[in-house]
Amino acid sequence: MDLTNRNAMNTQESTMFERFFAMETAGGIMLIVSAMLAMLFANTLLGPYYQLILATPVEVRFGILDIAKPLLLWINDGLMAIFFFLVGLELKREMLEGELRDRRNIILPGVGAVGGMLVPALVYLYFNYGDPVAEKGWAIPTATDIAFALGVLTLLGSRVPVTIKIFLTSLAIFDDIGAIIIIAIFYTSKLSLTALIMFSLGIPILAILNRRGVIARAPYLIVGLMMWVAMLKSGVHATLSGIVLAMFIPIRSAKDPEVSPLRSLEHDLHSLVAFFVLPVFAFANAGIDLRSISAEQLFHGVPVGIALGLFLGKQIGIFGACFLFIKLGVTRLPTGMSWLSLYGTAALCGIGFTMSLFVGSLAFEVKGADMLFDDRVGIIFGSLLSGIVGYLILRRSLKTNIEAE
Repeated sequence: MDLTNRNAMNTQESTMFERFFAMETAGGIMLIVSAMLAMLFANTLLGPYYQLILATPVEVRFGILDIAKPLLLWINDGLMAIFFFLVGLELKREMLEGELRDRRNIILPGVGAVGGMLVPALVYLYFNYGDPVAEKGWAIPTATDIAFALGVLTLLGSRVPVTIKIFLTSLAIFDDIGAIIIIAIFYTSKLSLTALIMFSLGIPILAILNRRGVIARAPYLIVGLMMWVAMLKSGVHATLSGIVLAMFIPIRSAKDPEVSPLRSLEHDLHSLVAFFVLPVFAFANAGIDLRSISAEQLFHGVPVGIALGLFLGKQIGIFGACFLFIKLGVTRLPTGMSWLSLYGTAALCGIGFTMSLFVGSLAFEVKGADMLFDDRVGIIFGSLLSGIVGYLILRRSLKTNIEAE
């Protein structure tokens, strides 16, 4: 490959990288707007209509197959499967061709993600130990919302080094992997062996399609849809079918290596997820009626545990784990990052909005509206504090770097 072609490829990759962050940050703004609209609806005369829309029964029937759920669960089980499908595509691409392919690039965000999941869970359990119902929400503060976090990061402008964005994105990817494992293991209801067998039958079909070099989307998506229905009926959360499907999408065409079905599908789904799926999810799940909130509800173990888990747990867990491994010489601080900017990024990871709401809906979906109310209060306050503090620390660290130069 000559120098001209290599430079052209580097420029193209840089442009794709910039477009990715531009789309993610725009999606973060959309999430903020959607959440604000949900709060507006829930706290005005529109509140009853807001609840009525989400409770609207929606039924799909094919012969003896019947799926009947309120609209809210169609959003949480259906639309979010698309989100997890996109997450799966990003994971596969990053592991095969991206930042996660190089072991040196994954150690720091990897250990940061582990610390950022473990400490918030312990903080939550400290405030809710002994309450078997409340304890089910331990995983809620372990999540990071990458779209929101990048949205806050854009407020700092072009001064933000690319290494901070890469670190934040890589950490969020590991965070998503952790969330997927947690959902699969801890948030499943009674399992249906028949439905699980039907789901499993789809896996060899996808493997055959991949092995034979099929790059058309339709066969994969049809099999994926059938697997989603089977997973929905199995008792394992249906969104995980999106991850499984993503693993079988070919990253390269056997006939033309320049063609990437995975990258093409990922590119097409980004707009759908950023500007429709996640905003709709946020609108459906962020509406909290604060008009009759009491001090007892606000300082209950669930909201306090979630808020402090996100705000303090994430900061301590991520920064502490990274600090330890850097001092031990296992890894190093990325170029362009200072200890202060690392801490600010760790604080920013306490924005857990979308994934925290999603895990909360799984943890408390059968426990009544009170628990769902409590977890949303904690998520919003914890995420808000994390966003403000993370922004202020990063702003200070970037100012210090500029002055030092």
